Amino acid sequence: MPKNNTRFERINEELKKEISHIISYELKNPNVTGLISVTKAKITPDLKYAKIYVSMLNTKNETETLEGLKKSSGFIRTQIAKKMNLRITPELVFERDDSIEYGARIEAILKEIKPEEKE
Repeated sequence: MPKNNTRFERINEELKKEISHIISYELKNPNVTGLISVTKAKITPDLKYAKIYVSMLNTKNETETLEGLKKSSGFIRTQIAKKMNLRITPELVFERDDSIEYGARIEAILKEIKPEEKE
């Protein structure tokens, strides 16, 4: 089982890297705006589906951008099929990842509670 686990980790990492590249350089959807970073990719054990977690900054409309990514999933999937050597190219499910914003919000709260401890 551990050997198989490393395979999933490698696939997840490769998916994350490739999807990031495709969204940044190859995707021409006008609804997908702002800086979009793929924070995590999680493939199912049967390799049929992959949940892609994305974080968005400077987007005009986050809902519209997420919808644009969902609509472009076919194109992204085709590009992945060309670039990655997988028997089955997983169907992509895009999810919004708030962890970066959540972390920033917690950091701001902590700074409010304990201002300038270094002095």
